[in-house]
Amino acid sequence: MKNTIKIERAVRNITQEDLAKTIGVSRQTINAMEAGKYVPSTVLALKIAKHFNKKVEDIFELESGD
Repeated sequence: MKNTIKIERAVRNITQEDLAKTIGVSRQTINAMEAGKYVPSTVLALKIAKHFNKKVEDIFELESGD
């Protein structure tokens, strides 16, 4: 699953650690999502989208085969 978390963080000058603390996960979880190695739960995806004031589909995109 592709995502724009890294871009959204860069636009707002937010570190992985800052985002992780805000949504209640580890920095490693944010890192893994950005690297495409971890697919978040629906609840986590909703928290991230809400944090950035975006729709889930604006942040996460299914790739072919997902």
